[in-house]
Amino acid sequence: MSVTETGGPTGAVGADAGGPSVAEQVARLRATFRGGRTRDRSWRLRQLGGLERMLTEAEDEFVAALAADLGRPRVEAWMADLAPTVAESRHARRHLRRWMRPHRVGLPLSVQPGSARWVHEPLGVVLVIGPWNYPAYLTLAPLVAAFAAGNCAVVKPSEYAPATAEVLARLLPRYTDPDAVAVVTGGPGETQELLAQGLDHAFFTGSPEVGAKVMAAAAPHLTPVTLELGGKSPVIVAADADVEVAARRIAWTKLMNSGQTCVAPDYLLVDSAVRDELVERLVAETARMRGGAGGGVRIVDARQAARLAGLLADDHGGTVVAGGTIDPEARTGEPTVVLDPRPGSRLLTEEIFGPILPVLTVDGVDAAIAHVNAGPKPLAAYVFTGSSRTAERVTREVPAGATVVNHLMFHVLVPRLPFGGVGRSGSGAYHGRFGFETFSHRRAVLRKPARPDPGIVYPPYDGRTERLLRRIF
Repeated sequence: MSVTETGGPTGAVGADAGGPSVAEQVARLRATFRGGRTRDRSWRLRQLGGLERMLTEAEDEFVAALAADLGRPRVEAWMADLAPTVAESRHARRHLRRWMRPHRVGLPLSVQPGSARWVHEPLGVVLVIGPWNYPAYLTLAPLVAAFAAGNCAVVKPSEYAPATAEVLARLLPRYTDPDAVAVVTGGPGETQELLAQGLDHAFFTGSPEVGAKVMAAAAPHLTPVTLELGGKSPVIVAADADVEVAARRIAWTKLMNSGQTCVAPDYLLVDSAVRDELVERLVAETARMRGGAGGGVRIVDARQAARLAGLLADDHGGTVVAGGTIDPEARTGEPTVVLDPRPGSRLLTEEIFGPILPVLTVDGVDAAIAHVNAGPKPLAAYVFTGSSRTAERVTREVPAGATVVNHLMFHVLVPRLPFGGVGRSGSGAYHGRFGFETFSHRRAVLRKPARPDPGIVYPPYDGRTERLLRRIF
């Protein structure tokens, strides 16, 4: 079944679905929200529990879909898409009561007597636009936050992961409130139509280029937007790094999903004193982790593979020390290491999002920091060093969505940390409480008694009254 054929009782709408229109689906969700049931904590907990049951009971279906879309092995599908989503949902369920508590605040003298508090309110009907690279996790983790905050949600899976989109369209309305969630499949046209509905929030994960289009489409309706984008996440390897560990961890995270990860190591800045050893170990670790398999790793589609081939065909001026073959027709690419490409080349200016890893030799941490700061702020910055001072310096001097010391990407798995970009790498954050707050409105509530009602605050004012008011206010 194609993603455009899912419709009717599954709650999915596609370009050719023949079911309810986008506007009708949004109207249905708005009616549900107005009915008030999504505000109850018990409703929110049921939705989160339903998501967890779906990912557990239908694990085989998700694994098969991820294999069809991305060639992802079962263990990687579980580790990268399913387990993190379940962990995110469990964390939200455990902490939801505390997140929902009203926050009382004191009053200045000018407002007394009375009481004041602020509360988190759900926004209404929100939109989650998922990407293709982790089509379950990066679509469902924002949905966890939306449900925890008490919203109805439209889910727009990526058209480049059609098998996973079909599973989401079929199962989400079964495991969660079918009157509070709608899955809309299709491409950019459906996304534009959804944004034209003037929804209460739009959450997008994808490239900066498409993120700009999402923001532009949301702007006429003043729809607030959270953008989780990408960028060139650098890895600084200092002279005092544990090179063996650094090579192993870099190779592992670069191989994950064939490098098609927004927080994957995009390029290395390696101190000249350890460069040769690191490159040698990096190539060896990559081969070892592949279990002796030759050839290329899976690229999502021919279009992406052709883009990667173009990066290598460009006059980058570097030396290919491993790999080097991208086959667009087969949708595969060899894990490739390019040593010292020209700084202005596309390899060092465009986000790679694939199994190509440039290695740039630098004369120390100063040069590495200067290179990173000459470009846009990355989604993540990584540093391998044995010095706490160097780690703190990189953290302080390199603006980034996150900093990880002596590892890569693991910050994504910590629900108590905000995940988000800065500048071109994104705006807004989620995970844990931060996601709950992203999909909530902080509403101020002030309560005053009818009396006392001192006449001094009302005009007309004479000089004595003004002097007294100046002391009070």
